[in-house]
Amino acid sequence: MTNKFTSIELPPPFPDHTQLPEEDGTFVKNFQEHPQSIILTDSLGLILQQLHPDGQYAIGQDCGIYWRETDPPEKGAEAPDWFYVPNVAPMVNDEIRRSYVLWREFIAPLIVLEFASGDGSQERDRTALSYSGNQVTRPGKFWVYERIMRIPYYGIYEVTNGKLEVYRFVDGFYRLLEPNERGHYPVLPLGVELGLWHGNYQNQTQLWLRWWDEQGNLLLIGSERAELEHLRAEQERQRAEQERQRAEQERQRAESAEQAFAAAVEARLAETQARQQAELAQRDAIPRLLAMGLSVEQVASALSLTVEQVRVLGV
Repeated sequence: MTNKFTSIELPPPFPDHTQLPEEDGTFVKNFQEHPQSIILTDSLGLILQQLHPDGQYAIGQDCGIYWRETDPPEKGAEAPDWFYVPNVAPMVNDEIRRSYVLWREFIAPLIVLEFASGDGSQERDRTALSYSGNQVTRPGKFWVYERIMRIPYYGIYEVTNGKLEVYRFVDGFYRLLEPNERGHYPVLPLGVELGLWHGNYQNQTQLWLRWWDEQGNLLLIGSERAELEHLRAEQERQRAEQERQRAEQERQRAESAEQAFAAAVEARLAETQARQQAELAQRDAIPRLLAMGLSVEQVASALSLTVEQVRVLGV
């Protein structure tokens, strides 16, 4: 008796991040891309801690996002220079991510950023995926991000000419955004703004992509926060020294009534000198903080001054 049931051979399951290539043989095109990614990630850390107290988010830097199966596999991936995905685990099964696989995660990045070394034509490529016989037309990045991944925010930064374009996904298509009054582009779900900042970072002075909060305050990286804390600590030390001098002057006045007049003169002189030193330190600190990109309000808060005092002392 023959078995009327025949076995059915099932196709293999879609591969995961451990079975897909983590590189396609290309290399970073310039020395700016790596520090540019770091400054974006570093300055966004505190915001992400507030948004994700459980730590459920991932940031990719020149990592592959797989969106379709191809042969070879890397043809089915795009590798943005920087991207952020909310509400996913930073690791997969306690393993470092080698790539981001959409058919395993089902959550698209909230924002992708491309640092264009050329004129940005590759990053704006809207070529659609198409088939003609055995020939497959490779789709452009713009088309993949817009039509397949549907990523809410897409930024293209042309490094050579300092041009920044930011697109927002609206009604199925990307719409080019206009900058606000500060020249920034709000990324609403993050509560931040993306813009360009001129300064020195990792021994390179140029325009960098940076984040600001919704009030226009620059989001600082770790070294900038450390310098700000140092200035605050120095100001507190100077204030403590002033208080010590005042206490010492009071003690001296109490010891001898005969020396009261001389002590008062000396106290006034010491107080004047201490105040001048503190004001001089503030005058030195204000231009440095403003040059770092801090707003007048941020500097005033850091140095316990009014906005008007910062404007006067910073002249």
